Amino acid sequence: MSHVGVGPRAVMRAVAFLTAGVLAVPALAGCTSEDPAGKPLAGQDVAAAARASVSDGGTLRWAVDSVPDTLNAFQSDADATTTRVAQAVLPSMYRMDETGSPVRNPDYLESAEVVDTEPKQVVVYKLNQQAVWSDGREIGAADFAAQWRALSGKDSAYWTARNAGYDRIEKVERGANDLEVKVTFSRPYADWKALFTPLYPKDVTGTPDAFNDGARRALKVSAGPFAVKKVDTKGDQVVLTGNPRWWGEPAKLDEIVLRAVPRDERVSELVAGKLDLAEIDPETADEVTLAAGPRDPATGTPLMGPGGTPAAGPQGRSAAQALRSWAIANGSDEEAAEEEVLAREERREAEAKARRRQQALSGFELRKSLEPAYTQLALNGAEGPLADERVRRAVARALDREKLAEAVLKPLGLPAEPVGSHLALSGQPAYADGSGALGEQNAKEARALLADAGWVPGGPVKKKDGEEAAGAEKDEDKKDEEKSEGGDDGTYIVGEDDKNKDDKNKDDKNDDGADRESGEKHSSGKNTAQGGAPGAYAPKGTAAPAGAAAAPLAKDGKALTLRFVLPSGPGSETLRTVADRITDMLKEIGIGTRITKVPDESYFKDHIAAGEYDLALYSWPASAFPATDARPIYAKPVPAADGSLNVAQNYTRVGTDQVDQLFDRALATLDQKEARDLLRKADSRIWAAAGSVPLYQRPQLTAARKNLANAGAFGFGTPVYEDMGFLKKGAQGSRPTAPSSASSSPSPSS
Repeated sequence: MSHVGVGPRAVMRAVAFLTAGVLAVPALAGCTSEDPAGKPLAGQDVAAAARASVSDGGTLRWAVDSVPDTLNAFQSDADATTTRVAQAVLPSMYRMDETGSPVRNPDYLESAEVVDTEPKQVVVYKLNQQAVWSDGREIGAADFAAQWRALSGKDSAYWTARNAGYDRIEKVERGANDLEVKVTFSRPYADWKALFTPLYPKDVTGTPDAFNDGARRALKVSAGPFAVKKVDTKGDQVVLTGNPRWWGEPAKLDEIVLRAVPRDERVSELVAGKLDLAEIDPETADEVTLAAGPRDPATGTPLMGPGGTPAAGPQGRSAAQALRSWAIANGSDEEAAEEEVLAREERREAEAKARRRQQALSGFELRKSLEPAYTQLALNGAEGPLADERVRRAVARALDREKLAEAVLKPLGLPAEPVGSHLALSGQPAYADGSGALGEQNAKEARALLADAGWVPGGPVKKKDGEEAAGAEKDEDKKDEEKSEGGDDGTYIVGEDDKNKDDKNKDDKNDDGADRESGEKHSSGKNTAQGGAPGAYAPKGTAAPAGAAAAPLAKDGKALTLRFVLPSGPGSETLRTVADRITDMLKEIGIGTRITKVPDESYFKDHIAAGEYDLALYSWPASAFPATDARPIYAKPVPAADGSLNVAQNYTRVGTDQVDQLFDRALATLDQKEARDLLRKADSRIWAAAGSVPLYQRPQLTAARKNLANAGAFGFGTPVYEDMGFLKKGAQGSRPTAPSSASSSPSPSS
């Protein structure tokens, strides 16, 4: 899914969906007069300032995740930094506004409209007459035509990552004059505004060699407020400098240096004065907030030390000397007293170091919003227990998504509402909460679904030599095992109490024995069924009695245990916290999990894309064009000629013809309301399939130098690079007092 700041549509993180089966899909929200799209849950936090308040000149040092392997955003190894560079140096016909909707970019485009629909769709672009490439040549039809030919998919010599939309173009030609470009489509295409952003010069797209290799390490010709000065792989940075041929508002900054800095090193680089802007993780955001807080007016140091403790004063050494004297006077030998003094000195030095660190960070502030991306739980339906739709639905119905969103976002002071759509986020036109097609969280119904699928707490777990455990775990996975839930043999004996319930389970009951989550009544534990006998095994398919709600489930001698794969690197603490909470929720309905932590570099390639997981957490960026960008994620996999399965980006490897048809219809209609309604219907069916469960919109936390304006947490909006800069003395940028909330309802997007 395309979105600013995350990467081109070719560089996407994964998500999954599955068949809707026999589920009935309720009528979608949106049939009423109230627009279900709502508003963005949080706006930009960029210290917005008028250009007159921003100084001319200066260098912005901006932390990024990597130096890109290519500057060609349409290649498979393009990344988020590729997109960042393209936004600053190349034409974009449309940019995203604060609601995640495309708006015309007047620096390049005076107008663009559909002028014909019959017999073919025709779009005419009228270009800004001042728009020129950095070599002085006018931006025109030749550039549009070259990009279309490169990305159409008709010439395999071009190494393109995608051709969505471009494959629907029949021809590109000059319009009535040099400033007009006429694009004729062979098939109707609703998302035509997604095309030609970014637009590369014909020097890059005109030949396969130039496209494949010419723009990997340099862009000799560009047309933005900035130009690429150099890509320094040894210095781990990309240097952008002002474009002297830029016709729009001149860039305030002289240079932007995009430095590749690992996330766990960014605060140290801020302290060292080597960065001005850096996206940081929640684990380090508190330190920046603390340093920006109230300070001692006399010394300038924070009034509170790390962890909220009072900052140590200058009397530390004299106090240590007094401690030594007191210890000797009260019978301690001199050696013990000296050890106590050394320990006190070490603490004093640590406190002094923390004060210096905080002093260095005092020039920064935390700017926060919600990233235009959401985190979801993916369920791999290719094989194992999750191939059964009932099990997937049970997993989804067991999750308290509101609590998961609160766990991540509430401590950060951000709106903590669960995401209600796979295809859009709150505030975007296509957004509507489709989660009702799956149903609300309900442990009782989740257990009933599992019982219907044959997973019940009845019968011993059988282990045979060479037999794989439920969840399709493999021998090599066992080496990575770090956590296992449901430690008994998975057997439930009718008439026996669950003697292994912990205090947490007890707390979830009311005094009358009712389970708060499901409303079930708990019996005394004795078997009172007709013909029942204490100690008898429950028949296959029998739902667990209420008193055994947390008992591990089994089927055909195998325990219901799912392999939960997570990244292990720094910055993944939030995902691991969420995974632990999901594990506890699944345990409540008898599903065990085995958490496996893998290196970040292999997490996606070797596990998600390869299908080597049962459960996983990862994110999708939001898109202004979901009909185009989301289709490959949810498209039904098709067999390839060699017998393999072509999954596109549907890494759960399950899909339906119905969802495909809804996407196709949405792509082919030029009626925006009709397209929106079709997408909302598709989303409801994706929810009903329970192949992926959207959880929460990701937090966007940025440490920014206090006098840096028009930069920070951009939210949905495309950064305006020419307006970024450092405030003049005495000037101040405006910041939101608190993130805006679209609704008090717990179910819209978060």
